[in-house]
Amino acid sequence: MARKVPEVNASSTADIAFLLLIFFLMTTTMNVDTGLTRMLPPMPDPKQKQEDVEVKRRNIFTVLINKSDRLLVRGEPMEVSMLKEKTKEFIMNPNNDPNLAEFEERELPKLGMYRVSKGVVSLQNDRGTSYDMYMKVQNELVAAYNELRNDLSMSVYGKPYGKLSKDEQEVISKAIPMRISEAEPKNVGGK
Repeated sequence: MARKVPEVNASSTADIAFLLLIFFLMTTTMNVDTGLTRMLPPMPDPKQKQEDVEVKRRNIFTVLINKSDRLLVRGEPMEVSMLKEKTKEFIMNPNNDPNLAEFEERELPKLGMYRVSKGVVSLQNDRGTSYDMYMKVQNELVAAYNELRNDLSMSVYGKPYGKLSKDEQEVISKAIPMRISEAEPKNVGGK
């Protein structure tokens, strides 16, 4: 007569699987994708009436990126490597060039009367623009503002912008406000 095969006791299998699941959930790290660190303006007060701010053409530094990843700055073709210096020149307008940004005089703590640029950088891209090119342009524009802020910080406080207190950073930010306007992508060359 054939012998009976003993059954395997599987009553604790579900408990073990549950414990393993909990263990792996607790010990696994999740990668978090980070995007652009941009601070959006606060929501407008609904009671406050909205006014359109008109900006003179002279005060707009247009940066266009087409679907072929070619850069057009103020109507002229340009290499990405030159964008940072041209942006800094536009914002600061060292020679009072009538084709570059205007200024307004403001009283700022520690700086006294200071010429604050009215310049706005307007970034537009085609829907076919590569992400890599878009990020290169973004980095150059932000680097231009960061260098200007760092230079002013060094001349006023004797230390880099990143090492300033919140109040000191606020003064520098008011003197060199980061004004980058990003328009919705368009299909410039497509259907």
